[in-house]
Amino acid sequence: MNSRLLFWGPPLALCAACDPTLNWREIRPEGSGAIALFPCKPSSHVRTVRIGPTSAPMALYACTAGGVTYALAHTELGDPHLVGSALTELRASTAANLGTVARADGAIEVPGMTPNAQAGRIRMDGKLPSGEPAQAAAGFFVKGTRVFQVTVVGPKLDAQALETYLGGLKLPG
Repeated sequence: MNSRLLFWGPPLALCAACDPTLNWREIRPEGSGAIALFPCKPSSHVRTVRIGPTSAPMALYACTAGGVTYALAHTELGDPHLVGSALTELRASTAANLGTVARADGAIEVPGMTPNAQAGRIRMDGKLPSGEPAQAAAGFFVKGTRVFQVTVVGPKLDAQALETYLGGLKLPG
């Protein structure tokens, strides 16, 4: 038997289980104070959104790998009284965008986040604007008066990729 095959066989078998479309990298979205682990190189967009009684610029970092979109959005509200209702509003609008109702999916634990009763994770089965069926998972959390939304949406979500993405979030300092 070829000794090279014996040496390379086990590592190659392990790599067969890896998804080559997911190329994980650490990203520090500008102005967010966050560190995120994305499976592809995200692009960024900023637009003004209305959250409750205020309008604020919201930055979005997103990329698509393997037909699944991974996104992190954040905005600075500047008023601690707006934070809880903003998380609730973002949760409702996320479900509405998929034409569905969200179901709670437990707590979200992001190192460095500010505790908030409205922080958490949701899951949804709905439809994209194109009418195609979609699964989505989203998390909502805060640091001070900065509100974050992390979302993964696609035809079918991979549990391991979702947990890697959510587990890669940090809010240092």
